[in-house]
Amino acid sequence: MSRTTLTASVVNAMLRPTTGGRKRPLEAWEKAVAQVEESTRWSVAGEEQFIADLGFHLKCLADEPKLTPFGWQSGLLDAKSRLENRLRIRQRLQEFPEIADEQVTAPVFVVGLPRTATTLAHKILAASDDHRGPLLWEMMRTDVPEDQAEVDKFIKTMEAGARMMVRFAPSWEVIHPIRVRAPEESMFILPHGTYHLALRAALPEYKQWLGERDYTADYVYLKRALQVLQFRREPKRWTLKYPAHLNDLDVIRKVFPDAKFVWTHRDPTTVMGSVCSLMETSWSLYQKRPDLEEIGQVALNLLVESIERGRHSRITLPSDAIIDVPYHRLNSDPVNEVPKLYQAIDAKWTDKDAANLENVLARPQRDRRHEYSLSRYGLSIQGVEDAFGDYVRLCGTLNTR
Repeated sequence: MSRTTLTASVVNAMLRPTTGGRKRPLEAWEKAVAQVEESTRWSVAGEEQFIADLGFHLKCLADEPKLTPFGWQSGLLDAKSRLENRLRIRQRLQEFPEIADEQVTAPVFVVGLPRTATTLAHKILAASDDHRGPLLWEMMRTDVPEDQAEVDKFIKTMEAGARMMVRFAPSWEVIHPIRVRAPEESMFILPHGTYHLALRAALPEYKQWLGERDYTADYVYLKRALQVLQFRREPKRWTLKYPAHLNDLDVIRKVFPDAKFVWTHRDPTTVMGSVCSLMETSWSLYQKRPDLEEIGQVALNLLVESIERGRHSRITLPSDAIIDVPYHRLNSDPVNEVPKLYQAIDAKWTDKDAANLENVLARPQRDRRHEYSLSRYGLSIQGVEDAFGDYVRLCGTLNTR
């Protein structure tokens, strides 16, 4: 059964005449950059490396032979949006130099494999009055407090886009419901990462480039974004979430020396099918008839590499920098486990936090199930266990303590 609807097919047909730029992606990107500069009236001077890196990703995307018209146009629009937001953040720092003095104190990064309750843990932490998670719309339009009418207009536009994605692929509402006014993953600020592979295509040249990349500048940029978002607002402790932050624990601690990591753990054999299904739905929006076995191999390689890099990085981190959270204990007994989590990150647990927890746990989407067999993607339980090695046993130990 197709993961996308007839609406998606119609839109792809309508967009087909507009995809000529895909044959000359760097020229198309140069034109898009000029459009951003003209519409914002902000100069792109000084952002040459940022622009070149986004252009490289677009070139790699354009090389994908199965790329749909929607895949190309959405990739181009995403790059334009990221550039515009980059210029907005730089502009605010120029207008208000004191933003650079804002202190981002002891931020919490929720990490772990996808489908291991990272979203639940993030929502629970962000719900506290003392904490704050960056909202989706804030990461797309990172600004100091501004005219509410302009904000509302932007939010409504984003919500319309989210509804359109559900019309294209209804299963998104089950896999990962998008709420524009809710905290979301920090990949919406970070310009590069393995999320491009999980959401769009294998992009082998881009993946190799990612493996050689120094992510320090990306996390400095994330810090600047957080400084802008807390400027002239009530100070709160930032809680961020993105499973692939696991790849960058050492870099994050370099930029945020007092950062803490909440690492959720679950047997990878129980999550791989769901991760592959998520990728199949997303790739189906960007590709014509994606290869299911390729999805399986890309997903397995990305997740194994993420675990290996995270475990390697933690060796050099202070023992109290990482709080291990077993999925089954958090999921089955949150009333007792969440206060322990708050204590571990040096946060205060209050009666209001207990009430917030009840609200988070009452949300219907928490009880939805999204599981698919490994065999659909050319994988097996034994193959996954072999790939992850002793991490499978470690998860079992953590979840049965």
